Amino acid sequence: MTQFPLARRRLLQAAALSPLAGLPFLSARSASAEIFPAESFTLENGLQVVVTTNRRVPLVTQLLIYRVGAADEQPGKSGLAHFVEHLLFKGTERHPAGAYSAAVAAVGGQENAFTSADSTGYWQVVPKRNLEMILDFESDRVLNLTLTNEQVLPELEVILEERRSRVDNRPAALLGESIAATLFRNHPYGQPIIGWEPEIRSFTREDALDFYETWYGPQNAILVLGGDIDVEEARPLVERYYGPLARRGHDSRERPREPVSRTARQVDLSSPLAQVPRWSRAYLVPHRSELAPGDLEALQLLSMILGGASSSRLYRSLVLDQGLATSAGSYDRSEVLDYPTFYLYAQPVPGAGLEALETAADVEIMRLLSDGVTETELQKAKDRLAAAAIFARDDPKTAPRVIGSALSIGESLAELQAWPERVAAVTSAQVEALAQTVLDPRRSVTGRLHPEMPS
Repeated sequence: MTQFPLARRRLLQAAALSPLAGLPFLSARSASAEIFPAESFTLENGLQVVVTTNRRVPLVTQLLIYRVGAADEQPGKSGLAHFVEHLLFKGTERHPAGAYSAAVAAVGGQENAFTSADSTGYWQVVPKRNLEMILDFESDRVLNLTLTNEQVLPELEVILEERRSRVDNRPAALLGESIAATLFRNHPYGQPIIGWEPEIRSFTREDALDFYETWYGPQNAILVLGGDIDVEEARPLVERYYGPLARRGHDSRERPREPVSRTARQVDLSSPLAQVPRWSRAYLVPHRSELAPGDLEALQLLSMILGGASSSRLYRSLVLDQGLATSAGSYDRSEVLDYPTFYLYAQPVPGAGLEALETAADVEIMRLLSDGVTETELQKAKDRLAAAAIFARDDPKTAPRVIGSALSIGESLAELQAWPERVAAVTSAQVEALAQTVLDPRRSVTGRLHPEMPS
């Protein structure tokens, strides 16, 4: 299924060219109160419920997100979380396969699902009058999925075709998969969410049901309702449909730690499917438990300063000043349960080599590490993140996405709403200190994609 874009990172990227850059940063109070107004309660069975109100249009969004993802799979079962996500559309005794999707489509709604390394979620957007319908359907498949071999085995072919189309036939995706597998030597973030092909082929009905019964229970889920609804309207409906569900399965998860990285690594991929060369690099950030307060926000600001906009250092140097690249930038994956990562990328102009591009990128990195960041560029980066927060209020689907993503990795609602305040408090010294830690070559894997003429 297509991923439901949950991470605030995507909001930050969307703000990279925002016309609001340069405005003073939002106060914490206005950002919290106006952008994501939300109230939360917990049912007796452990289901956490958040209601975030947006009266702009008479639509409601339901997102049910489980605290389980690809990084929770057993060794040898990569891709199982994603496979189970597909199988949840096979129905229950009350609602057979296809009934849910047909009902949503019949009222002009939207639905889909996603699997990430840390969570799995299912969402629908429907007119407000149809909210009770989707609460009934979604609550039913929390515990009551029914599977037969006739349903399971053909879905394996669907997953394999998805892997072929999205990964195997896309050299950039293959390179990214190899970079991740090299960056993470012990932690399961190194395995692809969609899974390795031989392991996908080994899945059985019993594998799927065991994973489902282990991880799918109300106490391991978060229900986010957003749009034209408030907590007074939502509570009795949620209690009616989700309240009777019994607890089952795991309430917590444990994962291995990544060993200290002591050497820079490199991955090269040559492919006849690659039309243009590409350079990229991934840095392993320390585990979230090892980071100081403000470090994740400093990482987001570092990303914006180094390569998050057309005014960023990498873009100005490699694209505008030296003419070596058609594109260049950076981004972070900070909204994870365990290890954030930091990425650089660039695509050379015709005739420019990857070596020259890498050298130029390294010069910019060294310049930042030696000279630090200026107060002006730090403020501009903060302004762009503020713009992202402003625009977030315009789409009634955004708040459930962001809230569900944050809570699924252990953040509280209060921590999420304090994000603008934390960003505003970051100093240039914090960004510089984090850069010294993260931008260490020994923490990195460099990837090079080379076009290859067919033989």
